[in-house]
Amino acid sequence: MRKTILLCLATIAMSCNSSAEKDTVKKDSAEATHPDYAYTIKNPDNWQTGSTKNTAVVLASLKAFENNKLDECIGYFADTVSWKSDYMESKLSRQGLKDLFISSWKDVASMKINMEDFESVISKDKKDEYVTLWYVQTTTDKKGKTDSIFISNDLKMVNGKITELNETIRHFPVKK
Repeated sequence: MRKTILLCLATIAMSCNSSAEKDTVKKDSAEATHPDYAYTIKNPDNWQTGSTKNTAVVLASLKAFENNKLDECIGYFADTVSWKSDYMESKLSRQGLKDLFISSWKDVASMKINMEDFESVISKDKKDEYVTLWYVQTTTDKKGKTDSIFISNDLKMVNGKITELNETIRHFPVKK
């Protein structure tokens, strides 16, 4: 009888510890999910992993641009594209986009993209999809001068087409 009582007490004690551990785990999970951010925004933690198909579209478009296949490149864009970059914010038709790309290739002999990373995301409400790229673009002009820049692109995707391009560029320090 004594053994039975001790066994019951041990079981009760263990179940109390187990419950306390579960509460701690739940509390830790909640804190990890909703930390105390220094800034507040309308929809924190709003993004989930997006479509690999969108990533493939964006990468194929960039590869076509890298190889100066501009008709192929713009084929991945919607009829109208919003482009935001340093000192530039414009809505372009496909032809306007092609003209911009032709202009950017005017003095370029070759280009090489060294992709560092990419990610596709979709908002939790499934209304917004983006692909973000991080890469180094090295160009050699027709006089033989080579230059590199680091680029980050955020490309909005709608129905498998690029509708928006937000571009950030970082120039590397000049080598002495």
